[in-house]
Amino acid sequence: MITENSKIIKNRNIKGEYYQIDFYSPEIVKTVFPGQFVHVQVTGLRDKIFRRPFSIFDVSDDGVLSVIYKVVGEGTDILSKLREGEYCNLLGPLGSSYQSPEHNEKALLVVGGYGSASTYLLAKKLKGKGTIFLGAKNSSELILIDEYKKLGFDVKIATEDGSVGKQGLVTSLLAPYLNGENLKVYACGPNPMMYAMGRMLADTKINVELSLDHPMCCGVGACFACVLKVKAGNEQGWEYARSCKEGPVFNLKDIYLEA
Repeated sequence: MITENSKIIKNRNIKGEYYQIDFYSPEIVKTVFPGQFVHVQVTGLRDKIFRRPFSIFDVSDDGVLSVIYKVVGEGTDILSKLREGEYCNLLGPLGSSYQSPEHNEKALLVVGGYGSASTYLLAKKLKGKGTIFLGAKNSSELILIDEYKKLGFDVKIATEDGSVGKQGLVTSLLAPYLNGENLKVYACGPNPMMYAMGRMLADTKINVELSLDHPMCCGVGACFACVLKVKAGNEQGWEYARSCKEGPVFNLKDIYLEA
């Protein structure tokens, strides 16, 4: 874990309320694994002391770390107005990462909204390209379609309003692909979607990793604000784990799924 004052190389709108910000963070970049995040101290938030967690979208060999974010409140609004040459303090890389497929497992990526930013670095590193299932409420919430196609992924899309791809939830696209052998599913998206996927796949033998994004404060496991239930050998059958420390990536077999 490194604290680094990182210079903004570029900060640009990519679609609607979505932005990509590129930081020069050569020290953090050296130890990044797919699925991890950085905790960003947004310059200009005078009375807001907490950092903002963002999944690491991409890193480059020349020390650039990229984040994709959506403007949803004061913090991200101010972040969107920062310009090239300004600095933000980054803490990272933080959290657990996606594990590489083993024994020739075929990768299926399932993402909702800008969860696609969390799995992009994983997709870049996969030796065998697979299929990604992108889900969103409507076409305005879909991003990175072309980027995944350029990586060689077969892209399947579902939108709840039917504006692009199949109408419905992204999990409805996944079902026909689960009959194959030696699969590994990676998923990132809103927590209700993640838990629904967990219940859908819990009784299968498929290796599944879910990125569970709970609201964070400290980002380093000290405050216990971002806990979720994982399986345990105690009387109640579960205990709390910190999504910033033990997560955000969890294997489905370890997650406690309540009825």
